[in-house]
Amino acid sequence: MRARAANDLSPFGQHQPHGALRRLLQFTQNAGMHWLGQRAALLVRGVGLRRLRSRPVDVTVETLRARMRLYPFNNACEKRLLFTPQLADREERRFLAARITPDMTFLDLGAGVGATSLFVALRAGPRAKILAVEPQPMLYERLVYNLRQNPAATVKAMDCAVADSENDVTLFINPYDLAETSMRIVNVEGGGGSARVPAYALATLVREEGFGRIDAMKLDVEGAEDLVLEPFLSFEPETLWPRALILAYSPGKWDVDLCAMLEERGYVRVLRTRVYVIYERSEDQGLTP
Repeated sequence: MRARAANDLSPFGQHQPHGALRRLLQFTQNAGMHWLGQRAALLVRGVGLRRLRSRPVDVTVETLRARMRLYPFNNACEKRLLFTPQLADREERRFLAARITPDMTFLDLGAGVGATSLFVALRAGPRAKILAVEPQPMLYERLVYNLRQNPAATVKAMDCAVADSENDVTLFINPYDLAETSMRIVNVEGGGGSARVPAYALATLVREEGFGRIDAMKLDVEGAEDLVLEPFLSFEPETLWPRALILAYSPGKWDVDLCAMLEERGYVRVLRTRVYVIYERSEDQGLTP
């Protein structure tokens, strides 16, 4: 099992890439979108990971316009953001970019280290209202650090889980990939850790944070998406349902068919990517004057 090193909270810039690592990153980040370029980037990425070991890297992720401290050794999301940001969730970001407005309201559930929240905040501006929720303690600390490196005061970070009840829940942690932390058991050879964290229903968070509407929401909670979304769509008024939804696609882990539920409630599937399924609902569909 990999050692669980503590996050480094020293001033940004202490871990800028230099020399061979800088050249290596320039290669992987400019390898192109074609198959051979992607394959070469992945091979060179392996060299970079071996050189870095457990050290973080301070970079400006150009696809986000965001300064971030990234730990690629134990988080697949951070690994992609560092070495191949041009490939990381590009279709999802294109979808969001077309829907960003100055007064946008956005929920990022399972925010990780803040990539999507920063992407929206740095384009929407100071009038936007963004809530980034991340229950995994080490990732939450990285999220807060990254938010502080950018003019993203419109983002509020919360360290809690979102579920179907309002009690403490157990998170099962994959030490090899922190992004796979889940309320549903993670099977890791050699064993993984766990943590108890507070949990809230989505409806509670929406009301307590004063959201009168949700323009867009990203929901990626490692197979527990049904615990979050099913009660919200079943009991909350349609005026609160998200108009656009980027949903991590894990039907084998769900107890209900979320895709069928969304389509029954007027959502239209816009796109299916490698990781997500994207839905949208008309602003006036099902709403009463």
